[in-house]
Amino acid sequence: MDLTTLTYMVVGASFALYIGIAFWSKAQGTGDFYVAGKHVHPVANGMATAADWMSAASFISMAGLIAFLGYDGSVYLMGWTGGYVLLALLLAPYLRKFGKYTVPEFIGERYYSRTARVVAVICLIIISFTYVAGQMRGVGIVFSRFLGVDITTGLLVGMGIVFFYAVLGGMKGITYTQVAQYCVLIFAYTVPAVFVSLQVTGVAIPQIAFGSTVADGGAWLLTTLDGIVTDLGFPAYTDGTKSGIDVFFITLALMIGTAGLPHVVVRFFTVPRVRDARISAGYALLFIAILYTTAPGVGAIARLNLTTTMQTGPVGAADGNLVYEERPQWFRTWEETGLLSFTDHNADGRIQYYNDANPEFAARAAEYGWKGNELTVDRTSSSLRTRRSRGCRTGWSPSSRPAGSPRRSPRRRDCFS
Repeated sequence: MDLTTLTYMVVGASFALYIGIAFWSKAQGTGDFYVAGKHVHPVANGMATAADWMSAASFISMAGLIAFLGYDGSVYLMGWTGGYVLLALLLAPYLRKFGKYTVPEFIGERYYSRTARVVAVICLIIISFTYVAGQMRGVGIVFSRFLGVDITTGLLVGMGIVFFYAVLGGMKGITYTQVAQYCVLIFAYTVPAVFVSLQVTGVAIPQIAFGSTVADGGAWLLTTLDGIVTDLGFPAYTDGTKSGIDVFFITLALMIGTAGLPHVVVRFFTVPRVRDARISAGYALLFIAILYTTAPGVGAIARLNLTTTMQTGPVGAADGNLVYEERPQWFRTWEETGLLSFTDHNADGRIQYYNDANPEFAARAAEYGWKGNELTVDRTSSSLRTRRSRGCRTGWSPSSRPAGSPRRSPRRRDCFS
């Protein structure tokens, strides 16, 4: 059985499971449809909340942000995680205690104002459409890769599947479907991360691999990555470009935004008691932490994998860049779906991937005969691309050294799928 057939079987089985759960837990009344009858166990609600949050933003895009932003990407981890702390302490218990079905109902009753309720509805609609836009982009990416179609077609297929089981089961069906989704998602995220970490660093736990040495080179993973990206004109991976005040306010904004997301807030209406709302928020944090502590390692390895696949030898050497016709299979696949694109500016048939926005390095690149960065990468695809790349041996880096230290002679690094 080939890999494509096996993939279709596994993914098809997971969709069949979701739809089966939707039929099994079909809503029987208004209470079931809106708040799952208020009978959901805190552990199940925690898993469902985690699955809610492990959507396209976290599952796909977060590792991509960390891969390309480096240290600056940590604000997303702090902000989104801190939002759940706010939710558990200041919002969830009181919303559940009030006993209404929706947040606008709570606002209207709490402030004795129909106007306040209308404002809450308008805010909810704006937030929901803004949030869904990003999520639907992620759905399109996943289904386009899975089905081998363009992103728009993938988006329509994904929306149809979600619409079916959401309308059929309401909150009750979605809750138990998302419990199953959490199990599938965390398995799909962590298992490839474990094997990639093992290949690159020899350490099977991504959280530890993030601070380990590369398997063949002997240098620390982050030190190696810093040397590689700075050699190509990018900022050091471990250096932050934001000031402390920027980090504080971005983190605060993300915390408040997370705590106010309608689809997350409504989760805490589904538990039997106020105490259970707090407990389920704690479980949600625990389940989310599994992904969030894995993402930095995945992001760093993704950046290392991408950069060293394109830069196969010393920077500036005539044969130091990947020949386009010899690009790996994952590269070809992502080109077909529009997530990678190559423009051969200097017509040499090789891929030059570097920071042409850095004036100092751009001048040096011109001496090499490079005429601009030739690789455009959709950052949301980084974690998926890393899962696709297999057999990545870490024996070579363009300059496996801290920035400023003497260069080492190159050793071959080969990443293929």
